[in-house]
Amino acid sequence: MPWEELAMENTYEDMILPVTTITSGDGLETASDLYCLPIQIVNVCFAGDPEGDWVLVDAGMPRSADTMLRVAEERFHGSKPQAIVLTHGHFDHVGAIVDLVQYWNVPVYAHELELPYLTGRADYPPADPTVDGGLVTEMSPLFPNDGIDLSGHIRSLPADGSVPSMPGWRWVHTPGHTPGHVSLFRDRDRALIAGDAFVTVKQESLYKVIMQETEFSGPPKYFTTDWGLAEESVKKLEALKPAVAVTGHGRPVSGDVLAEGLRLLANDFKRIAVPQQGRYVH
Repeated sequence: MPWEELAMENTYEDMILPVTTITSGDGLETASDLYCLPIQIVNVCFAGDPEGDWVLVDAGMPRSADTMLRVAEERFHGSKPQAIVLTHGHFDHVGAIVDLVQYWNVPVYAHELELPYLTGRADYPPADPTVDGGLVTEMSPLFPNDGIDLSGHIRSLPADGSVPSMPGWRWVHTPGHTPGHVSLFRDRDRALIAGDAFVTVKQESLYKVIMQETEFSGPPKYFTTDWGLAEESVKKLEALKPAVAVTGHGRPVSGDVLAEGLRLLANDFKRIAVPQQGRYVH
């Protein structure tokens, strides 16, 4: 089917979130072939050698396509990605996906359990503003929870755990935040792209989000619907003993800071991560 005939609509194009962190736009190379770009409150990853093939992991905030296109142009000398891989489909991770796919005309991959939300067949549960306080939590009912329709261009990640066009990487199913949430791991250097399985900032606090104070936390509380699975996912990632991690929110972490922070989070998840109340807690 010619690309012009694909029925895709950017349902988030009018969404404006007036929050920007102090690190927004300051990209960081966490490995020679892994570049983390903060866009307002979320991180996207450019995975691949600047002189070779590459993949975009997650698609940022609404209205951020121009930023990603500019960085891609500078880092990869005008070449387009081989694919876009989504850790999950919440609005801050797919905000610019339609614009990017229309510009690059590349396949998009996600876990099969995430496909209903990426083909227009289902919406995510609404945000829960009753979880532990914070201004971002209070604002969360304003965040869109509707699915997005990428029919004709979205594909399931391979069942064998490989990641298309990312040799050496494998996807790890890390549900809880969403049913089909995945993280990406590379065994040779123990690099981890965690998505929102855990984050390194208290995402519910507006001040901490803006200042990007490093603090190990579970997935953002206002959008997480299965805390039992979320805990299992964190323990699964901790068992991998990552050496460096890029999370969906917060600064990248590595070394002893990562090892100790993730160990404490896995061992004391219920106290650190699970809200005391909320519609999805029990």
